[in-house]
Amino acid sequence: MSPLRLPDFPWDSLAGHTARAAEHGGGIVDLSVGTPVDPVPDSVREALSSVSEIPGYPTTHGTPALRAAAVEALRRRHGIEGLDPEAVLPTIGSKELVAWLPTLLGAGSGELVVIPELAYPTYEVGALLAGADVLRSDGLTALGPGRAAMIWLNSPSNPTGKVLGVEHLRKVVEWARERGTIVVSDECYLDLAWTSEPVSVLHPSVNGGSLEGLLAVHSLSKSANMASYRAGLVAGDPALVSRLLAVRKHAGMIVPRPVQEAMKAAFGDDKALLAQRERYAARRTVLRTALTDSGFRIDDSEAGLYLWASRDEPADDTVGWFAERGILVAPGTFYGPRGGKHVRVALTATDERVAAAVDRLTAA
Repeated sequence: MSPLRLPDFPWDSLAGHTARAAEHGGGIVDLSVGTPVDPVPDSVREALSSVSEIPGYPTTHGTPALRAAAVEALRRRHGIEGLDPEAVLPTIGSKELVAWLPTLLGAGSGELVVIPELAYPTYEVGALLAGADVLRSDGLTALGPGRAAMIWLNSPSNPTGKVLGVEHLRKVVEWARERGTIVVSDECYLDLAWTSEPVSVLHPSVNGGSLEGLLAVHSLSKSANMASYRAGLVAGDPALVSRLLAVRKHAGMIVPRPVQEAMKAAFGDDKALLAQRERYAARRTVLRTALTDSGFRIDDSEAGLYLWASRDEPADDTVGWFAERGILVAPGTFYGPRGGKHVRVALTATDERVAAAVDRLTAA
């Protein structure tokens, strides 16, 4: 058997820039990975501990109360109607699902997985793990008449923050249904809209009231500061979710019972979500102003947790410029060849660290 060939883990390549940024007298400001830094909501923490005495195995499908809470939150927050709680499946964060979804759905050797031209790296890794071929494309014309096993959408986008419009989403769904292609929409940043309102692929304006062939991936890592909990879900076509559930039962891919209870609480706590959005909005405003005042252009960045910035120079040069000022950002090349002249600047740092970054950018 040939060894599996995967790309190098991109964050390892930042070691030199990280060391340089850490030399700054005021300490490093890490705006690269995008890990949450704000408190986990009290409601979530209390829910986690409330079932800590339960000794038995949790169910792979999740508790009925969790699935009902997720359905209600998606209806209340995003206008998603007609979603059956049976077609909701909790996952161990969203990254493991993204990495294993092509395999779990049977997309193997000789089949095609389509990902965005600028994409979260794990989309490509997931296809490679399954032995499938990968095509980067943002348009349908480049795909030709052939069939793809899966097509990934990501709106709001990581890294660019771009929001796909309803018409675009509808065209992709129609194209995929004509060819029997599964559409998977990564909607982990759907709760964090700034200048454009993103729409779920599960919304009836996109899918005509049918969830056939559609899956949406959601996460509580950023919107509820639950990255350490590993709390995500996939929902959509009941037949596809049933297939995933059957395999995940065999594979032991189970969200721990206390985390399931915490997820239920997070889906019910709109007040905590709003407070977190306000924190990110304030950081976004001051960082965006400091970047534009320092000569950067901000492209897209309509929603999500990142600013997609450029000075029309090689991305690594820009990362080095930030590192000289004690700030660590991610090069756009992590996300695909089209990111060669951009960097991704995360909003996930404390107010104190964001203020430090602003001071350093202003001084520059």
